[in-house]
Amino acid sequence: MPKTDPVLADLVAGQPQLTVTTDPGDLEHYGRDWTRRWRPAPLAVVLPSEVAQVQAIVRWALERHIALVPSGGRTGLSGGAVAAHGEVVVSFERMNRVLGFDAADRTLTVQPGLPLERLQQAAAEHGLLYPVDFAARGSCTIGGNIATNAGGIRVIRYGNTREWIAGLKVVTGSGELLDLNRGLIKNSSGYDLRHLMIGSEGTLGLVVEARVRLTDPPPASSVMLFALPAMDALMRVFDACRRQLTLGAFEFFTDRALHHVVAHGAQPPFAQGAPFYVIVEFDAAGEAEQALALNVFEQCLDNGWVVDGVMSQSAAQAAALWRLREGITESLAPHRPYKNDIAVRIGEIPAFMHGMQAIFAREYPDFEVVWFGHIGDGNLHINVLKPAGLADDAFIAQCEHVTRLLGDALAACGGSISAEHGIGLVKKPYLAGTRSPAEIAVMRGIKRVLDPAGLLNPGKLFDEP
Repeated sequence: MPKTDPVLADLVAGQPQLTVTTDPGDLEHYGRDWTRRWRPAPLAVVLPSEVAQVQAIVRWALERHIALVPSGGRTGLSGGAVAAHGEVVVSFERMNRVLGFDAADRTLTVQPGLPLERLQQAAAEHGLLYPVDFAARGSCTIGGNIATNAGGIRVIRYGNTREWIAGLKVVTGSGELLDLNRGLIKNSSGYDLRHLMIGSEGTLGLVVEARVRLTDPPPASSVMLFALPAMDALMRVFDACRRQLTLGAFEFFTDRALHHVVAHGAQPPFAQGAPFYVIVEFDAAGEAEQALALNVFEQCLDNGWVVDGVMSQSAAQAAALWRLREGITESLAPHRPYKNDIAVRIGEIPAFMHGMQAIFAREYPDFEVVWFGHIGDGNLHINVLKPAGLADDAFIAQCEHVTRLLGDALAACGGSISAEHGIGLVKKPYLAGTRSPAEIAVMRGIKRVLDPAGLLNPGKLFDEP
């Protein structure tokens, strides 16, 4: 504990039970997220264990005019949890408990540092489901999920994090504790500040408690993997599956994505490769649903939209098929990819993908581009792999040039430069392509009310006025 640091001395003296560290390894660990583009340089890391400590931290920061960066699992890809300019990182790692279960309302009350996987397990212990899910479930936390309104692989059925938050307790930039919505289903008493906090990336307040809704576990499901001969077949297969099956997920990835996952240890699904693949999860409680799914496959095969396919016959087989999709991010990590996480309306996907393919072919002739994403909700992930011999600065400069073109294409079709990882630092230059000047002005005004000194995650979303 850095008791000799004059700047931190008041905080340590006023909160003797608060863990404070300036160890260089801790500063490095807690000061960065998955972007790895900024050198971490926080002043210190604080690890509160209760709400009162969070309020004390914010009030101390106001007195000292020191910026605060909230920290969860740091699995984001937009630089939203980066502390590179002498901020104090507020890690919620120790606020990681389930506080209560309400059987009548079917809600869990949890602390923000609870990992998503543990939240899902807690719901299962009561015979219920917390349905928001993604590959980083073991590392990401519910506080971070709320901060970015995270979506994941089953948005097509369950929606984003926003749909499952029944109430929030939030510490504002003035140190006030707000208790928002209190778990009510119907509440028409003015502005719903709960939803204002969701997706705000820690710039309006620090989430210190969340009440999350649960639902019934889904029926038994099966998984199909299809090999597609061309990009144009993606939406045709999606339409056929959506019309005839009850979908839980509909994801796609390219042959290059599969190549990296297989190189990382997964088993290739087919003897012959294809340029595109689709993974479909659907309700299959009985033989009738299995037969219907087989009919869908045969229809797609007869129309030339699919060239091969496989259906899971056990939970283990389903998990193996899902690994081909969920293992992509991990398999690409050693290549230090530049990532874009974008959203368009579902109907815009074909034209948008064709347009971007042409741009990538022209602008990235020597770079490997790996696509995957959530066709069912219009969220596409674009990963550009850095050539081994290219300097980081030159690689990022070229990628950001193409991102500007991508931003123009998104603006033209009404899309978003960020679907589920937030704006952070990475996407800040492109916010104006997604939000109008009037919207940004309102956002700045809200920021001034809830964080008047501009100390909560400053420089994320937009620069302080």
